[in-house]
Amino acid sequence: MFWRNPTAAFFSFLLPLLFLVLFGAIASGDKEQLEVIVPGIAGLSIMATTFNALANQMTFLREQGVLKRIHGTPLPGNAYLAGILGNAATNALIQVLIVVLASRLFFGLGWPQDWALLALFTILGVACFASLGVAFSHVIPNFDAAPAYTNLVFLPVIFISGVFYDVDNVPGALRDIAEALPLVHVIDGLSAALVTGEGISDLVGDVVVIALWLAAGVFFAIRGFTWTTQRD
Repeated sequence: MFWRNPTAAFFSFLLPLLFLVLFGAIASGDKEQLEVIVPGIAGLSIMATTFNALANQMTFLREQGVLKRIHGTPLPGNAYLAGILGNAATNALIQVLIVVLASRLFFGLGWPQDWALLALFTILGVACFASLGVAFSHVIPNFDAAPAYTNLVFLPVIFISGVFYDVDNVPGALRDIAEALPLVHVIDGLSAALVTGEGISDLVGDVVVIALWLAAGVFFAIRGFTWTTQRD
Protein backbone atom coordinates (compact mmCIF):
# COMPACT_ATOMS: atom_id res chain seq x y z
CA MET A 1 0.00 0.00 0.00
CA PHE A 2 2.90 2.37 0.74
CA TRP A 3 4.51 1.98 -2.69
CA ARG A 4 1.17 2.17 -4.50
CA ASN A 5 0.78 5.74 -3.22
CA PRO A 6 3.23 7.74 -5.40
CA THR A 7 2.88 10.92 -3.36
CA ALA A 8 3.69 9.17 -0.09
CA ALA A 9 6.55 7.25 -1.67
CA PHE A 10 8.07 10.42 -3.09
CA PHE A 11 7.89 12.64 -0.02
CA SER A 12 8.73 9.89 2.47
CA PHE A 13 11.38 7.96 0.55
CA LEU A 14 12.65 9.68 -2.59
CA LEU A 15 12.74 13.30 -1.39
CA PRO A 16 15.52 12.71 1.19
CA LEU A 17 17.60 11.01 -1.50
CA LEU A 18 16.99 13.95 -3.82
CA PHE A 19 18.23 16.28 -1.08
CA LEU A 20 21.33 14.09 -0.73
CA VAL A 21 22.09 14.32 -4.45
CA LEU A 22 21.50 18.07 -4.66
CA PHE A 23 23.29 19.19 -1.52
CA GLY A 24 26.02 16.59 -1.99
CA ALA A 25 26.67 17.97 -5.47
CA ILE A 26 26.73 21.54 -4.16
CA ALA A 27 29.24 20.62 -1.46
CA SER A 28 31.28 18.35 -3.74
CA GLY A 29 34.97 18.62 -2.85
CA ASP A 30 34.26 20.33 0.48
CA LYS A 31 34.85 17.48 2.91
CA GLU A 32 33.99 19.54 5.98
CA GLN A 33 30.60 20.48 4.56
CA LEU A 34 29.91 16.93 3.38
CA GLU A 35 30.62 15.66 6.89
CA VAL A 36 27.75 17.86 8.05
CA ILE A 37 25.34 17.12 5.19
CA VAL A 38 25.63 13.32 5.13
CA PRO A 39 24.61 12.69 8.79
CA GLY A 40 21.99 15.42 8.43
CA ILE A 41 20.40 13.76 5.42
CA ALA A 42 20.52 10.40 7.21
CA GLY A 43 18.60 11.93 10.12
CA LEU A 44 16.15 13.64 7.76
CA SER A 45 15.60 10.28 6.02
CA ILE A 46 14.74 8.57 9.29
CA MET A 47 12.23 11.28 10.19
CA ALA A 48 10.64 11.33 6.72
CA THR A 49 10.19 7.57 6.44
CA THR A 50 8.76 7.20 9.94
CA PHE A 51 7.16 10.39 11.30
CA ASN A 52 5.85 11.73 7.99
CA ALA A 53 4.94 8.37 6.49
CA LEU A 54 3.13 7.03 9.55
CA ALA A 55 1.28 10.25 10.32
CA ASN A 56 -0.09 10.26 6.77
CA GLN A 57 -0.68 6.51 6.52
CA MET A 58 -2.44 6.10 9.86
CA THR A 59 -4.71 9.05 9.05
CA PHE A 60 -5.58 7.51 5.68
CA LEU A 61 -6.22 4.03 7.08
CA ARG A 62 -8.44 5.36 9.83
CA GLU A 63 -10.42 7.72 7.58
CA GLN A 64 -10.97 5.10 4.88
CA GLY A 65 -12.22 2.60 7.42
CA VAL A 66 -9.39 0.15 6.82
CA LEU A 67 -8.48 -0.03 10.50
CA LYS A 68 -12.11 -0.59 11.43
CA ARG A 69 -12.46 -3.45 8.94
CA ILE A 70 -9.16 -5.04 10.00
CA HIS A 71 -10.27 -4.84 13.61
CA GLY A 72 -13.36 -6.89 12.69
CA THR A 73 -11.39 -9.72 11.05
CA PRO A 74 -9.64 -12.69 12.68
CA LEU A 75 -6.27 -11.04 11.95
CA PRO A 76 -4.83 -9.79 15.26
CA GLY A 77 -4.84 -6.01 15.26
CA ASN A 78 -1.41 -5.87 16.85
CA ALA A 79 0.01 -7.98 14.02
CA TYR A 80 -1.41 -5.61 11.40
CA LEU A 81 -0.04 -2.55 13.20
CA ALA A 82 3.33 -4.27 13.61
CA GLY A 83 3.41 -4.78 9.83
CA ILE A 84 2.80 -1.07 9.24
CA LEU A 85 5.51 -0.10 11.71
CA GLY A 86 7.86 -2.72 10.30
CA ASN A 87 7.41 -1.33 6.80
CA ALA A 88 8.33 2.17 7.98
CA ALA A 89 11.33 0.86 9.90
CA THR A 90 12.55 -1.12 6.90
CA ASN A 91 12.30 1.94 4.64
CA ALA A 92 14.28 3.97 7.18
CA LEU A 93 17.03 1.35 7.40
CA ILE A 94 17.27 1.19 3.59
CA GLN A 95 17.53 4.97 3.45
CA VAL A 96 20.38 5.07 5.95
CA LEU A 97 22.26 2.34 4.09
CA ILE A 98 21.84 4.24 0.79
CA VAL A 99 23.19 7.40 2.43
CA VAL A 100 26.19 5.49 3.81
CA LEU A 101 26.94 3.89 0.43
CA ALA A 102 26.50 7.16 -1.45
CA SER A 103 28.81 9.00 0.95
CA ARG A 104 31.48 6.35 0.39
CA LEU A 105 31.12 5.81 -3.35
CA PHE A 106 30.20 9.26 -4.68
CA PHE A 107 31.28 11.83 -2.10
CA GLY A 108 34.63 10.40 -1.05
CA LEU A 109 33.88 9.96 2.65
CA GLY A 110 35.04 6.84 4.46
CA TRP A 111 33.01 4.02 5.88
CA PRO A 112 31.33 4.68 9.25
CA GLN A 113 33.66 5.06 12.20
CA ASP A 114 31.41 2.95 14.41
CA TRP A 115 28.82 0.61 12.87
CA ALA A 116 27.35 -0.34 16.27
CA LEU A 117 26.78 3.31 17.16
CA LEU A 118 25.22 3.88 13.74
CA ALA A 119 22.82 0.99 14.36
CA LEU A 120 21.98 2.26 17.85
CA PHE A 121 21.05 5.78 16.78
CA THR A 122 19.23 4.54 13.70
CA ILE A 123 17.09 2.27 15.87
CA LEU A 124 16.52 5.00 18.46
CA GLY A 125 15.60 7.48 15.75
CA VAL A 126 13.23 5.06 14.03
CA ALA A 127 11.48 4.14 17.28
CA CYS A 128 11.22 7.77 18.41
CA PHE A 129 9.87 9.24 15.17
CA ALA A 130 7.62 6.25 14.46
CA SER A 131 5.89 6.65 17.82
CA LEU A 132 5.62 10.41 17.34
CA GLY A 133 4.19 9.90 13.84
CA VAL A 134 1.44 7.61 15.13
CA ALA A 135 0.73 9.99 18.00
CA PHE A 136 0.60 13.00 15.67
CA SER A 137 -1.86 11.24 13.37
CA HIS A 138 -4.44 11.48 16.16
CA VAL A 139 -4.61 15.29 15.81
CA ILE A 140 -4.87 15.35 12.00
CA PRO A 141 -8.56 15.94 11.13
CA ASN A 142 -8.58 14.18 7.74
CA PHE A 143 -6.29 12.80 5.07
CA ASP A 144 -6.56 15.89 2.85
CA ALA A 145 -5.05 17.93 5.67
CA ALA A 146 -2.36 15.37 6.52
CA PRO A 147 0.45 16.71 4.23
CA ALA A 148 -0.07 20.25 5.53
CA TYR A 149 -0.02 19.11 9.15
CA THR A 150 3.09 16.95 8.78
CA ASN A 151 5.00 19.57 6.78
CA LEU A 152 4.10 22.17 9.39
CA VAL A 153 6.24 20.11 11.79
CA PHE A 154 8.73 18.50 9.41
CA LEU A 155 10.01 21.52 7.48
CA PRO A 156 10.78 23.84 10.43
CA VAL A 157 12.40 20.99 12.36
CA ILE A 158 14.80 19.99 9.57
CA PHE A 159 15.81 23.59 8.93
CA ILE A 160 16.72 24.36 12.55
CA SER A 161 18.25 20.97 13.40
CA GLY A 162 21.43 21.12 11.36
CA VAL A 163 20.43 18.93 8.45
CA PHE A 164 22.06 21.15 5.83
CA TYR A 165 24.56 23.08 7.96
CA ASP A 166 26.21 23.03 11.36
CA VAL A 167 23.55 23.57 14.01
CA ASP A 168 25.99 25.79 15.92
CA ASN A 169 25.46 28.41 13.20
CA VAL A 170 21.75 28.67 14.01
CA PRO A 171 20.70 31.78 16.01
CA GLY A 172 20.67 31.16 19.74
CA ALA A 173 16.90 31.08 20.29
CA LEU A 174 16.33 28.65 17.40
CA ARG A 175 19.26 26.53 18.51
CA ASP A 176 17.73 26.21 21.98
CA ILE A 177 14.46 25.04 20.41
CA ALA A 178 16.35 22.57 18.21
CA GLU A 179 18.21 21.18 21.22
CA ALA A 180 14.88 20.44 22.89
CA LEU A 181 13.72 18.41 19.86
CA PRO A 182 14.88 14.89 18.98
CA LEU A 183 16.18 15.32 15.42
CA VAL A 184 19.32 17.26 16.30
CA HIS A 185 20.27 14.56 18.80
CA VAL A 186 19.69 11.78 16.29
CA ILE A 187 21.94 13.67 13.86
CA ASP A 188 24.59 14.10 16.58
CA GLY A 189 24.64 10.35 17.10
CA LEU A 190 24.76 9.62 13.38
CA SER A 191 27.54 12.17 12.95
CA ALA A 192 29.57 10.50 15.68
CA ALA A 193 29.08 7.12 14.04
CA LEU A 194 29.74 8.27 10.48
CA VAL A 195 32.32 11.02 10.85
CA THR A 196 33.77 12.06 14.20
CA GLY A 197 34.19 8.71 15.92
CA GLU A 198 32.92 9.92 19.31
CA GLY A 199 31.97 7.16 21.73
CA ILE A 200 28.65 6.50 23.41
CA SER A 201 29.96 8.12 26.61
CA ASP A 202 30.03 11.46 24.75
CA LEU A 203 26.42 11.05 23.62
CA VAL A 204 24.60 10.22 26.84
CA GLY A 205 22.69 13.50 26.75
CA ASP A 206 21.55 12.82 23.19
CA VAL A 207 20.33 9.35 24.13
CA VAL A 208 18.40 10.75 27.10
CA VAL A 209 16.60 13.38 25.01
CA ILE A 210 15.66 10.84 22.32
CA ALA A 211 14.48 8.38 24.98
CA LEU A 212 12.26 11.03 26.59
CA TRP A 213 10.64 11.86 23.25
CA LEU A 214 10.25 8.13 22.56
CA ALA A 215 8.46 7.63 25.87
CA ALA A 216 6.18 10.59 25.19
CA GLY A 217 5.48 9.33 21.66
CA VAL A 218 4.58 5.83 22.84
CA PHE A 219 2.35 7.21 25.59
CA PHE A 220 0.33 9.50 23.31
CA ALA A 221 0.29 6.99 20.43
CA ILE A 222 -1.36 4.41 22.69
CA ARG A 223 -3.55 6.85 24.61
CA GLY A 224 -5.07 8.45 21.51
CA PHE A 225 -5.32 5.36 19.31
CA THR A 226 -8.71 4.38 17.90
CA TRP A 227 -9.72 1.95 15.17
CA THR A 228 -12.36 4.33 13.84
CA THR A 229 -12.70 8.03 13.05
CA GLN A 230 -14.41 10.39 15.47
CA ARG A 231 -17.41 10.40 13.12
CA ASP A 232 -17.85 6.67 13.68
